[in-house]
Amino acid sequence: MGVVARRSLGRRFGWLWAAYAVSAYGSGFGFGALPLIAVLVVDANPAQVSALSAVGPAVGALVAVPLGPWVEFRRKRPVMIAMDLVRFAALLTIPVAYALGGVSFAQLLVVSAVVATARIAFGAASGAYLKVLVRPDDLLSANARFESTTWSAIALGPPLGGAAVGVFGPVTSIGADALSYLLSALGITAIRGREERPERGGGRQGRAGAVLDGWRHLLTHRGLRALYLNQLLVSGLIMATEPLLAVLLLGDLGFPPWQYGLAFAVPCLGGLVGSRLARRVVTRYGRHRILRTVGTLRAVWLIGLAFVQPGVAGLATVIAVEFAIILSMSLYNPLLATYRLEQTPRDHTVRTLTAWSIGSSAAIAVLSALGGLLADATSPRTAIAVAGLLILASPLLLPRRPAVDPVPDRELATTAPTSP
Repeated sequence: MGVVARRSLGRRFGWLWAAYAVSAYGSGFGFGALPLIAVLVVDANPAQVSALSAVGPAVGALVAVPLGPWVEFRRKRPVMIAMDLVRFAALLTIPVAYALGGVSFAQLLVVSAVVATARIAFGAASGAYLKVLVRPDDLLSANARFESTTWSAIALGPPLGGAAVGVFGPVTSIGADALSYLLSALGITAIRGREERPERGGGRQGRAGAVLDGWRHLLTHRGLRALYLNQLLVSGLIMATEPLLAVLLLGDLGFPPWQYGLAFAVPCLGGLVGSRLARRVVTRYGRHRILRTVGTLRAVWLIGLAFVQPGVAGLATVIAVEFAIILSMSLYNPLLATYRLEQTPRDHTVRTLTAWSIGSSAAIAVLSALGGLLADATSPRTAIAVAGLLILASPLLLPRRPAVDPVPDRELATTAPTSP
């Protein structure tokens, strides 16, 4: 297998990548911070912790319906800066309230909802911005670099965040996460170059109707439809286990916060490996084969979390299972993100990405709520086992044959990067 040369994607992409890295490392440092605070500060029960993970995505999905069309017809860089500042302000309220002795479960719910809403808007804007910032044949490289940064941030952030929580208190990681969004906004501000204001083109102009254009594109495109439905089930079930695992490890099994962070940090080395191999394996085996093979592999490991036990053996089990899941995801995600951008016309990119995020958030919300109710009625371990069994059916939704629908001709004239 030949070595793929690593080349520069330009100064403007460098600023975007740097801003992404700062916020990713902040989020890694604050990984699982809201469930952690809910368990350690508010003394929330399993149903409440799951509700915390469910309400944010649910409200974010609802608010994103009018936000999507609003973002579509505005310059993307100012939107990204605004969403970073919104997340900074929302997260900062938690350490302030903690210092005043007033953190409540209701506040955690509100912050979770605001952050989820801003994340959807930022993700849609950044995806559209990336598409005009780099050349079409560099999209996979750009997405792989983002993916690699994500996993390196999660590898380093959680153990440091866990240690900081142990030394300085439970809201330390939230404060660092808030600061990272402020720094990200400053990094995006440093990107120079004129950004054209999007024209109001085809499709429905109404707010809800414009978002429906995104779903229409997803559900009428053979390849995207299959990948979208698969992603809803897989991401929803994996994310539904996160709060349950927090309760199981921190509560039932008595893991200290630093071990909880370590259990999610070490497996992220698999993310570095997978994201760096993405372009090479696609070149050798083809995108469709990798999407099907890796898309299947990422679904078989979750059931292992139902067998976690106390002590070193339990810690090793979590690390092994998470390593396998993350290795598969880090190979799969850049291919999915690149394919989605390639198969979406530029004037529908934000609407399509918003529709994708709304569906994902709704799936996470519903499955997290159901998981919390099941855990409350039985146990977190039982709920994790059910999620692990359900996800085994997800490969049935993957496309069986390569599916590439043509992008309209007008896209060919608009995918070249703008001048620095």
